[in-house]
Amino acid sequence: MEKKENNRKLRVCVATCNRADYSKLAPIMFGIKMEPEFFELDVVVLGSHLIDDYGNTYRMIEQDDFDINTRLHTIVRGEDEAAMVESVGLALVKLPDVLNRLKPDIMIVHGDRFDALALATSAALMNIRILHIEGGEVSGTIDDSIRHAITKLAHYHVCCTRSAEQHLISMCEDHDRILLAGCPSYDKLLSAKNKDYMSIIRMWLGDDVKPKDYIVALQHPVTTDIKHSIKMFELTLDALISFNKRTLVLFPNIDAGSKEMVRVMRKKGIEHHPNFRAVKHVPFDQFIQLVAHAGCMIGNSSCGVREVGAFGTPVINLGTRQIGRETGENVLHVRDADTQDKILQALHLQFGKQYPCSKIYGDGNAVPRILKFLKSIDLQEPLQKKFCFPPVKDNISQDIDHILETLSALAVDLGGTNLRVAIVSMKGEIVKKYTQFNPKTYEERINLILQMCVEAAAEAVKLNCRILGVGISTGGRVNPREGIVLHSTKLIQEWNSVDLRSPLSDTLHLPVWVDNDGNCAALAERKFGQGKGLENFVTLITGTGIGGGIIHQHELIHGSSFCAAELGHIVVSLDGPDCSCGSHGCIEAYASGMALQREAKKLHDEDQLLVEGMSVPKDEAVGALHLIQAAKLGNAKAQSILRTAATALGLGVVNILHTMNPSLVILSGVLASHYIHTVKDIIRQQALSSVQDVDVVVSDLVEPALLGAASMVLDYTTRRIY
Repeated sequence: MEKKENNRKLRVCVATCNRADYSKLAPIMFGIKMEPEFFELDVVVLGSHLIDDYGNTYRMIEQDDFDINTRLHTIVRGEDEAAMVESVGLALVKLPDVLNRLKPDIMIVHGDRFDALALATSAALMNIRILHIEGGEVSGTIDDSIRHAITKLAHYHVCCTRSAEQHLISMCEDHDRILLAGCPSYDKLLSAKNKDYMSIIRMWLGDDVKPKDYIVALQHPVTTDIKHSIKMFELTLDALISFNKRTLVLFPNIDAGSKEMVRVMRKKGIEHHPNFRAVKHVPFDQFIQLVAHAGCMIGNSSCGVREVGAFGTPVINLGTRQIGRETGENVLHVRDADTQDKILQALHLQFGKQYPCSKIYGDGNAVPRILKFLKSIDLQEPLQKKFCFPPVKDNISQDIDHILETLSALAVDLGGTNLRVAIVSMKGEIVKKYTQFNPKTYEERINLILQMCVEAAAEAVKLNCRILGVGISTGGRVNPREGIVLHSTKLIQEWNSVDLRSPLSDTLHLPVWVDNDGNCAALAERKFGQGKGLENFVTLITGTGIGGGIIHQHELIHGSSFCAAELGHIVVSLDGPDCSCGSHGCIEAYASGMALQREAKKLHDEDQLLVEGMSVPKDEAVGALHLIQAAKLGNAKAQSILRTAATALGLGVVNILHTMNPSLVILSGVLASHYIHTVKDIIRQQALSSVQDVDVVVSDLVEPALLGAASMVLDYTTRRIY
């Protein structure tokens, strides 16, 4: 930007809220102060600077010889979510008087704190230009939302990395008002390491501590998951105690959850432990020396992933608070930990290493660039900021039928024999289907699933189908929340504790849903079949095994351990045949395809299966269909076996009617039509009169597993209940 001719000095208000943002703003403030012919500086101090529990850090501003124009007490104590909101409200109440009195030309706001949001909101509503430092970055938690909100309020932007600059441009900010300067704190960092540091180390950690033989720990609460972040902090302290190195622990910031974190410190006796020094605040110049010569820094502060890289000090970044930050090779991430072991292992890996110094966030020349940028601001330009939106193409079609038909899902059905993938439209039409034999090993199976889904997704583009996600139907017990097959049936080998969601989602970049095949059949009936519009119904699948799904009050029932609707394992006889589940007398032991195959083989071995008009080729295995064919041709023994199977299924349905009292029972699968009449007879004979009128029907869906898998995607992505 070219320098604009101004008739007066630019009046700059720098507002600082806490120790962290002052470390970034102080170099700019020094630069402004050194050019009085161009600038007038007003300093406003608010937030945790003015709280004793957080070190009364306003004193370091006074020690730097800055005149504090205004002190605003804006923090409502409580250290919880409500207190943060109230603090923003209190700042909004107090700031207008200050800004009316100071009348700055521009306000400099840093970062992503809730105090900074109040500053930016006040300045924007009072028609004061805003320069935002460190916009465009990505970290984690609520900080991202606040940072991007300030970006939209700010008129000018100073960013630290090329990626942050690109993010700002993507957010429709004017490229001419974005300065890629680097982080102001790097101007001090890159010249700091060679200064005397031993006296600082001794002062904060003790006379017996050597460089590279201590740890600096700084961990803050994560406001979007306070409970988990406190647990993570507790595990961190346990690991540090076990690691047995001298450690400087800084108190957390004032975010919601900090009070609980301090309680954890005191509960573990950190303030009195011989290996720990717990402090509320360290002046930035001294803090630089401490982290520069530490054996390791641990925590979730942005300082760890930003500033510490300038020294090559090893860093262990914990949790999700900085999950999106650009980092150097000195940072080792521990995203989650259930015990201290993972953190302890990270300490053993990192402690004492020396990495190359990183300049991702700056080259030491940020302040001169920022001052030049400030001088270029033309106060005669219109105050209203403009957004640079990308061009938007007109919609090709607004025909609702066209839109609905192109919205589609990838459906996967993992059966005992075949693996099938289909493109399914919003209307339940199977646009294209792919079938392969289901491999016997995990590696072959997961690779084949990925290959088939990638091919189907590519084909969907040619077919004008927009894939919204992937739904998977599989046998066994499934945790649909995590997308994990917990325990599989014996028909699918090497399929226990399998995460299906992650590899598919990572490969296809689409959301993935996973559920049991019986549940998927129920979902298919709810969306496309005879259960559509019904509040309560039950689906029973009669196939290789016996499964099912229960819809109650329009919702699919999973149960407390994802074991609901294992209807095939309802016991209908105390001395019945053995079942694959390990019990005996289950419906599945009588009425499944496997059970019929077992009985068919017995008859065949005894030469009692085949009747006139039947033959079984030598290379063909005897199965349930041969038994059904024999029964149709008048084989009395085959007819008796089928009648027993249907009776067992009917007794199971009676139990379901007495337990769930649904308004409809839907029999699905290849055997359903052979069982339906006997099932209805058993209901009339055995059921209570109050449920004898409940209708039992055969499903008219050809592919319930695929349609159910698709419905998980289509219902959720179009905001239907699932």
